[in-house]
Amino acid sequence: MFAVKAIYDGTTFKPVEPISVDGEYEVIITFVEPVKPDAQKPRRRYLLEPDPSKSFKLGLREGEMKIPDDFKEPLDEMKEYMY
Repeated sequence: MFAVKAIYDGTTFKPVEPISVDGEYEVIITFVEPVKPDAQKPRRRYLLEPDPSKSFKLGLREGEMKIPDDFKEPLDEMKEYMY
């Protein structure tokens, strides 16, 4: 079971996004609320330009963490599962 958002214009249902299904499905149609006139237009999604003042700087946390020398060694708790 999955839900699909669509707009009904009195004669047909127009899905808001493309639907990809295999075979036939039984459907239940629920009318939620009237559509405002500007809501029928597809919404465009734009990516915002990154703010250079908030950009990530490499090496910002350098020296704050220490990785132990035995980091890659097997854990004692896992020895019974290893061969």
